[in-house]
Amino acid sequence: MGLDLNLLVSLDALLQERSVTRAAQRLGLSQPTLSTALGRLRRHFGDELLTRVGNTYELTPLAERLSENTAEALSYTDRVFRTRPDFDPAVDEHEFTLVLTDCQLPTFGRALADLVRETAPGVRLRFRHSTEQFVQRAHDNLRTVDAIVLPQGILAQLPSLDLFQDRWVCVASADDEPAVSSAEELAGRPWVLPYYHPSVVFPSLRRLREGRVEPRPAIMTEDYLAVPHLIAGTDRLSLVPERIAWLFAPQGKTTILDLPFELGVLVETLWWHPMHERDPAHIWLRQIAARAGQLVTASAHPNGA
Repeated sequence: MGLDLNLLVSLDALLQERSVTRAAQRLGLSQPTLSTALGRLRRHFGDELLTRVGNTYELTPLAERLSENTAEALSYTDRVFRTRPDFDPAVDEHEFTLVLTDCQLPTFGRALADLVRETAPGVRLRFRHSTEQFVQRAHDNLRTVDAIVLPQGILAQLPSLDLFQDRWVCVASADDEPAVSSAEELAGRPWVLPYYHPSVVFPSLRRLREGRVEPRPAIMTEDYLAVPHLIAGTDRLSLVPERIAWLFAPQGKTTILDLPFELGVLVETLWWHPMHERDPAHIWLRQIAARAGQLVTASAHPNGA
């Protein structure tokens, strides 16, 4: 069967809707047209893709594997056809997709959004949540988005731009002791560790280990902003960027602990795939991201960005 991009659109709708009728409605096509497309897809893959179970349809194992790849392929195809020889932020319409952790949204994300609103009325920002799975396959996944914001040292062999500096701090419940007296006490406490993974070690964890502290993870999460709710009223500790600890302060649930050693500097960095290097729209995005980073740096408090 020859290549037909229309079939890719049909495949994505069928896999997402798991129904010929709903997929046809989603695409504005007739049900017989989608049924014909499903037949061609089944012959191409040598698989049923959708199988009836009672009154509903379920995806076959092959269709489950195709589902994520199909969405990524459509995203990439859309980006290809949206590419232009130049970019004028004052008049052009464009959507940029950036992957961030939740703690970067109130600081860098807000500063970037305000600058975009001031300078590019036709530009939209889509913020996607950073996940362990995305970071583990960042070299491939960055083909489908414009950029990801990660601390310096997490990725390598990709173009990048340093945005702003922060520092790691240890936070505890507001009713906890004001200081921790020893490494032994730190090691004995339960920890809430955002983005904890053996293969991705943040510098703050290395500093803890250099201080003879091996944190005992009681809770692992991909949400920094949930930390106050997970440690308030408990003996749990956590590591977060200082700017985010400032955001926690008005809630009155946490306090920054004085440790017997420094946890180190955090450099938040914008990373992108080399394929974007010469794209005029992406060049503008990097310039505006650098300005947003400067605003965060100049702010004495995240709410002032």
